[in-house]
Amino acid sequence: MKIIIIQGSSRSTGNTSVIISALRTHLQADLLDLRTINISPYDYENANRGDDFLPAMRNIVTYDLIILVTPVYWYSMSGLMKNFLDRLTDCLKIEKETGRKLRGKALAVIACGSDNNQTPGFFEPFKLSAAYLGMDYLGSLHTWLVGEPEIEVLNSLSGFAESLKKQKAE
Repeated sequence: MKIIIIQGSSRSTGNTSVIISALRTHLQADLLDLRTINISPYDYENANRGDDFLPAMRNIVTYDLIILVTPVYWYSMSGLMKNFLDRLTDCLKIEKETGRKLRGKALAVIACGSDNNQTPGFFEPFKLSAAYLGMDYLGSLHTWLVGEPEIEVLNSLSGFAESLKKQKAE
């Protein structure tokens, strides 16, 4: 199974990257840091075609499992992750063949907050987007980090990784 983790944090080496590093001890996965590529906001006139979104998507659709990892910013996903999700519209309007390749792919989501309080409805946009695109939503996990990851968070990441491997194998 070919896995990619897409990091949507404004800091490449912040708390979200610590969570990703812990996850990658359990999963062999490639990493795409959205901060390192240029993805413009959605544009109805498609004037943003020269950015990195469509080339990135052509690569992303070659993976079996896509794991989106985002910090919790003001009770929601990061702006980088929102731009990325908004731009999936390009795969439905401009480059439909790329968009069709998402059908049947697996999607999972991890949030990284500053405490153990999960925001109600946080994962709903991801679940609904997966359903709309014909993707298999394998689940979500809320993590938190202040300093070093707590053992509870590390155990949750381990269990989540095992669950993803098991679900994708079925």
